Amino acid sequence: MEPISIVCAVFLFFSCHLQGSSALTPVFVQKGKDVLLEAMVADVPEDFDLLSWTFNKSDTLVTFSPVREPRVYDAYTGKVEPSVKNYSVKLKNLQEADSGVYTARLTRDREQTVAEYNVTVQDPVAPVELTVNSVSNSSDSCNLTVTCSTQDSHHISSTLTCDTKTCSQEGGERSKVTTSGASLLVYLVNDSIICNHSNRVSWTKDSKMIGEFCPRHAGQRTERYHVLPLVIGTVVAVIIIIAAVIVYHQKKMKKRKYETEKIENTVYAVPEVSFF
Repeated sequence: MEPISIVCAVFLFFSCHLQGSSALTPVFVQKGKDVLLEAMVADVPEDFDLLSWTFNKSDTLVTFSPVREPRVYDAYTGKVEPSVKNYSVKLKNLQEADSGVYTARLTRDREQTVAEYNVTVQDPVAPVELTVNSVSNSSDSCNLTVTCSTQDSHHISSTLTCDTKTCSQEGGERSKVTTSGASLLVYLVNDSIICNHSNRVSWTKDSKMIGEFCPRHAGQRTERYHVLPLVIGTVVAVIIIIAAVIVYHQKKMKKRKYETEKIENTVYAVPEVSFF
């Protein structure tokens, strides 16, 4: 492990222990979905006085008490589902206005934070479209210019160069972060160009086969893929033939042994003699 990595690991270790269960945990939720926020049950004693969940340090969602049922406050009726078992809360049908800090605080001898979440509600990303703008073929290479674009007007362009064996991205953009914080990427996977649009809660993609635009490149790879099944088929056929020959010889040897034993029994059998 590199020295810098060791220092980072040690720093994170001590940071977590110093912050304890009150460390702010980031949570990303797709708009309209639910999320479960859990309190650290190990930090909740049986004889606590009150445990409350608040939003942005001010609005109280729900309170738990050892002597009565959980109380959901009027503003959050139907939006919050409490659990007595582990003092968790399920936030339902989240909207962008629900983004913020949710805190679980325990009151006993003193007040203590037992869980804290920074919830970010995001829309699902818009669909993407991958467009091949230009193609330039030569005897030994093929150049493509592609554009990856979203429905909300974000786009990146990239240039790819393929020879008879491989393809690589030579110019243009490979990635971009949109104004909403989503990522737009163009990359290669085997014989495909991939356009990917994603954020923390969703993703969408579009793809094109390189062989549609670079026949020479596709031909070389197709030839290789055609040879592979032929080789595999030949090997399987040889194995089957060898197995059949072995089985045939085993049966033949068993038959020969049986006939030999039968002849010996006939030769050495003692004839019965009858006396009248």
